[in-house]
Amino acid sequence: MEIINCLESSGFRKNTTHLIRHNVLRSARASAKTVYRTRNVFSSNSVRADFNIFSLIQNLRGQIGVAGKRIKIASRFAWLVPVVLLCIASPFFVSKFISFSESFAKNINLNPVSMDEFQALDNAMSEFAFDRTSYFDSEGNIFSEDGIKVEANSILLKQPVVFQNYTVKPGDTISGISSKFGLSNISTLIAVNNIGNVRSIYAGQKLSVPSVDGLVHSVLKNETLDSISKKYSVAVSDLLDINDLSSEKLQEGQKIFIPGARLDSNSLRKAMGELFANPLKIKYRLTSRFGSRADPFTGVASHHTGIDMACPTGTPIYASMSGKIAYTGFSSVFGNYVIINHYDGYQTLYAHMSKIIAKKGEVVSQGAKIGLVGNTGYSTGPHLHFTVYKNSKLVDPLTVLK
Repeated sequence: MEIINCLESSGFRKNTTHLIRHNVLRSARASAKTVYRTRNVFSSNSVRADFNIFSLIQNLRGQIGVAGKRIKIASRFAWLVPVVLLCIASPFFVSKFISFSESFAKNINLNPVSMDEFQALDNAMSEFAFDRTSYFDSEGNIFSEDGIKVEANSILLKQPVVFQNYTVKPGDTISGISSKFGLSNISTLIAVNNIGNVRSIYAGQKLSVPSVDGLVHSVLKNETLDSISKKYSVAVSDLLDINDLSSEKLQEGQKIFIPGARLDSNSLRKAMGELFANPLKIKYRLTSRFGSRADPFTGVASHHTGIDMACPTGTPIYASMSGKIAYTGFSSVFGNYVIINHYDGYQTLYAHMSKIIAKKGEVVSQGAKIGLVGNTGYSTGPHLHFTVYKNSKLVDPLTVLK
């Protein structure tokens, strides 16, 4: 009985063992599948968690660190930024400040002695003037050595005009030749000989000199003696007499002498080379004109001897016309200044310079640099004071500038 029970127990154990082994294997397979799925799920979640948090934080920390280093390096050179900006902007602001600062200038006390320097400068201009044995005014009228205007001989106006030939000699001038033949206006020789520029005249050149002042007119188509007389304000009878005409009938191209007629002022200045070039080659502001004005310091009415051309300090100043440097110096009124003698008694004064470049006695051509604009002397701001003299008499510069 016990044996049977043992056998039964042994079979039971076998069955039990087999069952347990089967269940263990099945559980192991199930566990393996569960573990695999769990591992995959956990692994995927771990990657996403690592990317969204840790990697991002690490990346930000790295970028912040790099930015910090860059900021630290940049801060060392931050002072260069305002310096560079200042260097770029300073020329503009300095130029604007200096250019037209006259209204901000402080009043100064001018010595009474300094006021005499205006007259001293005028005397200096006269001292350096050319020989005035014969000279002319802006209209071409010739004056004698004593400054007396030469008058035309009215008797000759009733006689036929006579032309003489003259050979130019070294040292001759248009005014001198005109005076030698009794002419009262230089435009006669210029017009009759069709002289474009008197400086082109040379020794040995032949000139035709009429016995009276006047111009030669070429008759146009359908032009009559009456229309010509009205054009030049000359009587028809004078035209008949001076040209020895027996009839008023004219032909196209015929030459008629017009007694007493003269070139207009612009044509005369062009022929004489008297159109001055502007002494400044940049844009400037005309702050004072020639003539009467209120003194910028005292407010008292006074005569302004030239024009004031405001521009930045250091602006180059050029000779308005070719000539010889008569004087350079300093005056408490005009500051640093230069005087140039030109052709036929013209002179120019350049004042208030910051620097004089030209030298006394130097021969300069038109456009030669003679100095730099400044604020020296009796001045309210950086500008060029430009004066023109004709035989020691003041001329409005604006009437002779090109």
